[in-house]
Amino acid sequence: MIQRKVIAWSIITALGGFLFGFDTAVISGAEQAIQKYWSLTDLQHGFTISIALIGTVTGALFGRIPADSLGRKKSLIIIAFIFLFASLGTAVATNWYVFVVLRFLGGLGVGVSSVIAPIYISEIAPAKARGRLVILFQFNIVFGILISYLSNYVIGLMFQDSWRLMLGIMAVPSFIFLVLLRFVPESPRWLILHKSQNDEARETLKIINPDTYEEEMQSIIDSRNEEVTDVNAEGLFNPRYRFPVMLAVLFAFFNQVSGINAIIYYAPRIFTAAGLEKSSSLLSTAGIGLVNLIFTMIAIGFIDKIGRKKLMLIGSFGLIVTLGLVSYSFLGKNSGTMVAIYLMVYIGFFAFSQGAVIWVFISEIFPNQVRAKGQTLGSSTHWVMATLIAFSFPYITGKIGESWTFLFFTGMMVLQLIFVLKVMPETKGKSLEQIERTLTMH
Repeated sequence: MIQRKVIAWSIITALGGFLFGFDTAVISGAEQAIQKYWSLTDLQHGFTISIALIGTVTGALFGRIPADSLGRKKSLIIIAFIFLFASLGTAVATNWYVFVVLRFLGGLGVGVSSVIAPIYISEIAPAKARGRLVILFQFNIVFGILISYLSNYVIGLMFQDSWRLMLGIMAVPSFIFLVLLRFVPESPRWLILHKSQNDEARETLKIINPDTYEEEMQSIIDSRNEEVTDVNAEGLFNPRYRFPVMLAVLFAFFNQVSGINAIIYYAPRIFTAAGLEKSSSLLSTAGIGLVNLIFTMIAIGFIDKIGRKKLMLIGSFGLIVTLGLVSYSFLGKNSGTMVAIYLMVYIGFFAFSQGAVIWVFISEIFPNQVRAKGQTLGSSTHWVMATLIAFSFPYITGKIGESWTFLFFTGMMVLQLIFVLKVMPETKGKSLEQIERTLTMH
């Protein structure tokens, strides 16, 4: 049985994922009014919208620095302050340059949270429940996106599309996140590895695993001592970490060449290209968000039962079939309605596999000493690929057409299936130290 305090700590930390999702999607309801308010050119407008994504990549690249130097808890508190400051600041900004800087800061919070929150939850979670606790982060991202859409809709109806209120409302969950973090302890693994505060760490481990905390404590200390004997142990590209580095990069790469961000960002455009009317395409886009949330919830119940690898196998087969059908449909063989149905099914398979597993798996596979660096590598690979896919999708579809574009995504998922079958290890039910001994070269 998972200790209630551990569940509470995980839920609080996963609120960072909610703010991640909310901040990412909330701009969609405000972007037209923002362009009009500052009379922005198309280039300025594109920069205003994409600056948060640039901040996200930057935050992902450098998120491991505060995670290791300040600790997981203090870093999460800083993230909460960033979200609070950025949301209030963008709501009152009257200068475009100030607004852009504040949107960059919000993106920075998203990037850093994608590094630190999964690490923290993986480090406090018992091995038998780590999957479903870390997946709370992904669930909250999807939930945050949905709530931001709902919030924008309500504000649009009641306050005449007040873009300031749309952006400023995020201050409420940001403040709640900031207050609740005071009840969360520091990661015991960080305390042992970076501060040698064994007594404080022991008290937290006693709450997490009352029956086996002594053994787990000794295992963490042994892990630290093994790495101390290697003068290069803290370097992520030490040959002993070659396998987890490869796993993280390939996993994040395949996550994005599935086409997920192209579909999330450009769903209305895709549906319109398939022949749906504008009203139907917007409704189908909302349906994608709902399916994403439902299948993320379903994955929570399966990730620790059948394991990460089986979820990925099921998902890979489903993504190959659905993307192939979408590609076939754009040859004129099926209606726009069928494209919408295929993409709904695609989202279900993605949420059940890649969407659910990515943050769990990357947070597990790196040894204690370099976990923050490894999470940074995986997260930054994910966001760089997301940026490339999002920026290039309209150009590529314009050049080669939707059918060939989706056929490319299908081919990438065939490669992912081979990767899962031949390379991906199972991490279900193992302690972080057991996984370390399995995946590193001594």
